[in-house]
Formats: sequence, C-alpha cells, structure tokens
Amino acid sequence: MNEGKMLVVIDMQNDFITGPLGSEEAKVIVPNVIQKIKDYKSNSYTIFYTQDTHDKSNYHLSHEGKRLPIEHCIYNTEGWKIVPEIYDEINGYRGSIRVTKHAFGHSGWHYINDEVNTIEIIGVCIDICVVSNALILRSVFPEADIIVDASCCAGTTVENHNKALDVMECCHIDIINR
Repeated sequence: MNEGKMLVVIDMQNDFITGPLGSEEAKVIVPNVIQKIKDYKSNSYTIFYTQDTHDKSNYHLSHEGKRLPIEHCIYNTEGWKIVPEIYDEINGYRGSIRVTKHAFGHSGWHYINDEVNTIEIIGVCIDICVVSNALILRSVFPEADIIVDASCCAGTTVENHNKALDVMECCHIDIINR
C-alpha cells in the first residue's frame, strides 16, 4: 500500500442511508463515495471504513440510546451492514481496513502509521460521527493535511451539515466541494 495518504469512510451503513436514520441527502452521495473509493484504490492507498455498532440488549440504556431512542446499527443486522454498492467496492480490496466503533468517534486512530501526511474523510452523519472522527484525527495527527469532501458527506439536516463543515474548518480541516 502507498504510505502517506489514506481515506476514512465513516458509517456508510444501511441504517444511515435507507434505514430509520437515512435521508435523501445520504442516498445522493452514494455514487460520489463509490467514485472516491475507486480513486483511492487506483492509487493503492489505504481505505479505512467504520461501522457504527450497537448491542440490542443495552442500546436503550446507553447514553446515546437515551438521547436517540431509535435503534440503529445493531450488530450483524441488515441495518448494520455497509450499503451493498459501497461494500462491493471495499470488499476484497487488500488496502481496506474495517473499524468497528461503539461511539461517535473512534479512539484508536493513533495506531495508524506515523507516516500519514494526508487524511481524507467522507461519510455520514457529518454532524455527528464525521466531525467527531475528524477532530480526533486532527488531535492525533496535528501536522497532517486533513480534508473533508462535502460532496461525499450528508448530515442529519442540511443546516447541521453546514454547521459541521464550519466547525471543522475552524479546526484547520480543509473542506472541498462545498
């Protein structure tokens, strides 16, 4: 795999695209996300993809479950799976790495190769999980160029999408295709 540049695809799961937390905006970005993955694959860059993961037995008891009482991304359900078109692009690619996360942001990004100098982030929900991971990555890799492609992201609302872009821009994350 090429060192130095990586793609992070956040939570492109059925429940966030076509399921109970899905939206038209999320459906619209799927072809853009697929093209971005193809571009990174053609250059042999590493692609991380995250899966929001919850346990049915205790979701409603969790902090998130109390504030968002819509069960979603329950481990090993259809809603938990990556949308088929995107999974078809990632599955079998030698440079793809799945990250199962149980919170908005993944706390284990520091295990990535220190040679990373460019990180591009795409996915859903931009105002929750994308922004959380972008800020964690900014802290872990303070000297890296971090990019968010707005055309490959969707939020819980269009207004929240734009607010998240503003927050990330304030934290020196480059926003493209806004």
